[in-house]
Amino acid sequence: MPPSVRDLASLVRAPAALSVPGDVLAGAAAAGRPLRPATLGTVASSVCLYWAGMALNDYADRHLDAVERPERPIPSGRISPAAALTTAGTLTGAGLGLALLAQGRRGLLTALPLAGTVWAYDLALKPSRAAAGAMAAARALDVLAGAGPGGLRRALPTAAVIGLHTGLLTRLSRYEVHGAPRAVPLTSLAGGLAVGAAAVARGRGARPADRVTAAVCAAVHTVA
Repeated sequence: MPPSVRDLASLVRAPAALSVPGDVLAGAAAAGRPLRPATLGTVASSVCLYWAGMALNDYADRHLDAVERPERPIPSGRISPAAALTTAGTLTGAGLGLALLAQGRRGLLTALPLAGTVWAYDLALKPSRAAAGAMAAARALDVLAGAGPGGLRRALPTAAVIGLHTGLLTRLSRYEVHGAPRAVPLTSLAGGLAVGAAAVARGRGARPADRVTAAVCAAVHTVA
C-alpha cells in the first residue's frame, strides 16, 4: 500500500515549511524585488527542497528514531525507508524544476547548491562538527535564492545574518534529547541577541515606527 497523504505530511513536517518563505522574501526585499511572480515561484521551490530535507532526515535517522522517536513515520511502520527516500528525491526534482521555471538557469544555479547542501547535511554532515555550518549555509542560500539574478550582492548581509542565526539554533538542537552544557544555550542566546540587533540595524533608514516594530519582533523571537 502506498503511504497516505497524512503520513507523507507527517514525514515532511508539512507545517514547518512556513519558516521557509521568510528566507526567500527577506532575500527578495534586500535585493529590492519583493513579491514578484518569480519570488512566489522561488518560495514554492524552497518549500519543496525543505520538505525533501525532512524526508531525507527521517530516512537517515531511521535507526536512531527507532530508539528515541518510535512514533515517527518510518520506525512506526507507516512509511517504508524506500518510500521516504523516493519522496526526498521527487521533492528535490520538483524544487529544482520550480527554480528553473521561476528564474531560469540562474535560478537553477542557486537552487542546485541548496539541494546539494540539504542532501550532504542529512546523509553525511549531521553527526559531524560541520552540521551547524551546513544548516547555516542552507538557510543563507535560501535567502540568496530569493534575491534572484543580479541581487545576490545586495542580499549577502541579510543572508549572513539569517545563516548565523540558523547555525546557532542548529548547534543548540543537537542537545535536545540529552541536555546541553551550560555554555551552549548561553552562547546561542548571546548570538541571537546579536543577530536581532544586526537585523534592526539593517533597517536604520526605515521609519521610526517600523524600526520599533522590528526591534520588538526581534526581541520576542530571541527570547522565545
